[in-house]
Amino acid sequence: MRIWIDADGCPVVDLTIHLSTGFEVFLVCDTAHQFSREGATTITIGQGADAVDFAIVNRMAPGDIVVTQDYGLAALSLARKGRAIDQNGRIFTNENIDFLLHTRHVGQEIRRAGGRTKGPKKRTRQEDLAFEQSFVRLVADASSIS
Repeated sequence: MRIWIDADGCPVVDLTIHLSTGFEVFLVCDTAHQFSREGATTITIGQGADAVDFAIVNRMAPGDIVVTQDYGLAALSLARKGRAIDQNGRIFTNENIDFLLHTRHVGQEIRRAGGRTKGPKKRTRQEDLAFEQSFVRLVADASSIS
């Protein structure tokens, strides 16, 4: 099992690496967001719509975990028999992904029509704790199946 981080704009990169001791961790980012961290391998992809998402999906294997806030990447990860979690600790499942994709679509339609949707709030310590608890549980569940 490997850990893939959709690193462009991900607020839990360092926390994920810290929690992933003993696992291979990959940070995947585009050329506009290049960075590296000790304890992880950085893969830099050329810029393009969903380029990082497709790079992760094409490299991941069944059982791998993807950390992303992108519902599309989460859906593709689930289709590849992987697991996915967002930066707030929400574990994406086959049961919730369709609703989340629909919600994203509705938001896009509202914005396309000139409407406004709420942006994200400032990140809190509670969100980091929620991510940590869910991530540890997800890794434990995935490890017991592997």
